Amino acid sequence: MKTNTFLATAAAVIFSITAHAQTVDEIVDKHVAAVGGMDKINGVKTLYTERSLSVQGMDIPSKTTIVVGKSMRSESSIMGNAMVQVIDGTSGWMIRPAMMGGSGEPEEIPADMVKQQLGQLDPFGPIVNYKEKGSKVELVGKEKVDGKDAYHLKVTTKDGQVMDQFLDANSYLISKIKMNINGQPGEMSLGDYKEVEGLKFANTMEMMNEQAGNLVFTTNKVTINGPVDDTIFKKPAKK
Repeated sequence: MKTNTFLATAAAVIFSITAHAQTVDEIVDKHVAAVGGMDKINGVKTLYTERSLSVQGMDIPSKTTIVVGKSMRSESSIMGNAMVQVIDGTSGWMIRPAMMGGSGEPEEIPADMVKQQLGQLDPFGPIVNYKEKGSKVELVGKEKVDGKDAYHLKVTTKDGQVMDQFLDANSYLISKIKMNINGQPGEMSLGDYKEVEGLKFANTMEMMNEQAGNLVFTTNKVTINGPVDDTIFKKPAKK
């Protein structure tokens, strides 16, 4: 009798795990479809975006060029001073003006900071193709985000980074992300999705972090598969 009870319990646990995994996969599949479908996502090789950042009453223009899975260059202008950040493979460099603690000359980005930035080489995030990427996705439950139902997914990337992603229960698009930003807990709210060549991108992103404060990004332009000159990722010599 005890054996039968044990087998029944074990079967129930296995069924529960299987059902749970299917639920996660179903949610992820609907998210992929909502973004535009795997074929279109896989077809993106380069991505160029222009955004404006609103912080402390200032509007800071920025532009980012990504060669998916390989390289990223982000440029912004702060009170007439150029700020550049580049990730190329597993290394990176940046140019910071004096007002940002730099010298205006190119400098190496510390390895731990590069590791945190590698996720930017994947513009569609870790839950798309998560199994192939070596990520783990768990369904925490259904919660309210800004008054709307959302699926709460706990995501652990291959390199051990942990984040919480919230997918709107109606659109299946990401509405909020919680994760550590520069060692401090922070969150980002995403909304006003716009379609570009059959793919949806968040038009507004609001980042909240104790260290950085509230940062609001507005997307002004998105170009998919435009030409990219690889030399923009090469570290220039010091003047």
